[in-house]
Amino acid sequence: MKALNARRVAWEAARVLVEASTAETYWWVSDMVGRHLGVMYQLKLAETRLRLVENDEFTVAETGTWRARLDELLGDRPDLMPLVADLTKETAARLP
Repeated sequence: MKALNARRVAWEAARVLVEASTAETYWWVSDMVGRHLGVMYQLKLAETRLRLVENDEFTVAETGTWRARLDELLGDRPDLMPLVADLTKETAARLP
């Protein structure tokens, strides 16, 4: 099994979650985020969606915010790293 790097997982997850926030995949990933990471992360994803629907120029800022958020989560809960990595891979596969 390949060792996971928390910062790499956080960065890739942030990139994919932000991309998914304005795609049809949003509804699926929102449910998965709420189920596995908690309702607060699900609400933050909804806020990201609203910001990007209004103005997609916030994509870079939102990606950075999600990277920091997920980096903190994985620092506190390294046991979630495989789950976040799998969620990222599955979400990316569902993107158009």
